[in-house]
Amino acid sequence: MQCPHYDAGECRSCPLMGVPYAEQLDRKQAGVRLLLDPVAGTRAPDGSELWLDPVPSGESGFRNKAKMVVTGTAENPRLGILDPRQHPKHHDGTGVDLRDCGLYEPALGAAFPVVADVITTAALTPYNVGTRTGELKHVIMTLSPSGGLMIRFVLRSTDQLPALRAAVPALLAALPNTEVVTANLLPEHRALLEGPEEIHLAGAQTLTMRLNGIPLNLRPQGFFQTNTAMAATLYSLASEWLDTTDAASVWDLYCGVGGFGFQLAAVRPHDDGRPGPLPAGTERTVWGLETSADAVAAAQVTARELGVQDRVRFAVGDATAIPTGRTPDRAPDLAPDGPPAVGTGAGEVPEELPDAVVVNPPRRGIGSELADWIQASGIPHVLYSSCNATTLARDLEHLPGYRPVRARLLDMFPQTEHYEVLMLLERR
Repeated sequence: MQCPHYDAGECRSCPLMGVPYAEQLDRKQAGVRLLLDPVAGTRAPDGSELWLDPVPSGESGFRNKAKMVVTGTAENPRLGILDPRQHPKHHDGTGVDLRDCGLYEPALGAAFPVVADVITTAALTPYNVGTRTGELKHVIMTLSPSGGLMIRFVLRSTDQLPALRAAVPALLAALPNTEVVTANLLPEHRALLEGPEEIHLAGAQTLTMRLNGIPLNLRPQGFFQTNTAMAATLYSLASEWLDTTDAASVWDLYCGVGGFGFQLAAVRPHDDGRPGPLPAGTERTVWGLETSADAVAAAQVTARELGVQDRVRFAVGDATAIPTGRTPDRAPDLAPDGPPAVGTGAGEVPEELPDAVVVNPPRRGIGSELADWIQASGIPHVLYSSCNATTLARDLEHLPGYRPVRARLLDMFPQTEHYEVLMLLERR
C-alpha cells in the first residue's frame, strides 16, 4: 500500500507505509517476542511452540471508524486532520483532507462526500483552532459489519444545532443505511475528540455490531475495535482457547460492550468435531466490569436481547479496584428507557471466584496490584489481550504462578507498529 498524503508529508499516521506487508508482520512478531520471550518462554506446556503464526489483516480498507477533524469553510469543508507540519501551539487551523485515505472501509469513503454536502447545506462553520472561532469540530463515523452507519457531529455549542437538525432528513435520504445520528458538545478549546454531552438526533440509540453471530450494541461514546475482521478473529480465538479448558465461569474485566464476554458465554462446537472438556453448548456464567457506564448499558441491552441476562451480567467499576475490596459503582439501566437492573446483584463483585478471568486493559496494562491479586487468587485460567507487549511483560512478572499455554499476534493496525496479542495462561 502507498499513500500520496504520506509521501507529501501531510500525514504521518502510518509510519510503516511503503514497507512490504510481510515485512511489517515479521517486524511486529520479532518486536513482541523480544519483549515477551524472556518472561513467557518459547514453549507451551506440551513442548510445542508457544507462538502461533501472526494473524494478518487486509492492509487497506479495514478501518470501521473515521475520526475526522473538520477544517476549511462551510462552503468547502475539509474532513481529515490538522496539518501536522505546524506546531500545535501555533497552528493556524489549516487542515489536510483525508477523505481518500486508503485505510477506511469503502462504505465509509462513500459516505464522506454526503457528510460534506450536509455541512455545506446546513452552513455549519468549521472550528478554527488558530482563531478559536467556528462551531463544527469533528465528524465521527462508525460502520457496522452489516453496513449501518453511526454519524456524530462534534460541536462547540448548541448555536448551530437547529441548522444541523434541519439537515438530518437530507442526510438520512442520501445515506439510508444511517442508523444513528447524534450531536456531541465539546465547548472547551482542548485536544479532545468529544465532550461528555451527547444529543440524539435520529435513529436508534445504539449501532448493532454483529460479530460471530452476536449482536453487540455500540452507543455513541462506546469503544469498539476499529478493525472489524480482526476483532471477530480475536473473540473467536479467545473462545476457541477457553473451550480447551473446563472453565464454567468467567470474569470479563475491562469488558467494554461485551465482545469477549458474550463470545465466551457458551462452549462452541469444535471445528474438528472432537469433544472438549465441556460439551458443546454448555452455558457459562459471565460477569463483566467496565468503567464506561455507556458501554455497560449497551452490554446489558445485548444480554436482554439474547435472553441471557440471568447469567451474563455487567457492572460499572474499575477493575484495578478489585484488590482493594471496593465494589463496582452500580449496575446501570438495561436500556435508556428501560427499568433499572434492581436486585440482580450485577453491581456487586460475585462471592465466588471464577474459573477464568479475561483482561483486555488499555496500553498501561493491568498493573501490579491487580496482577498480584490474580496471582494470589488461585483462578485457574487467564486470557490476556494486550495492545502493548511492554506492559504485558511487566504484568507477567507479577504472575509467576501461571504459565503461558498459547500466544498469538493479531495485526489489528496495519501500516503502524501497533498490534494486539492474545495469550492464554494456566495455573502451574
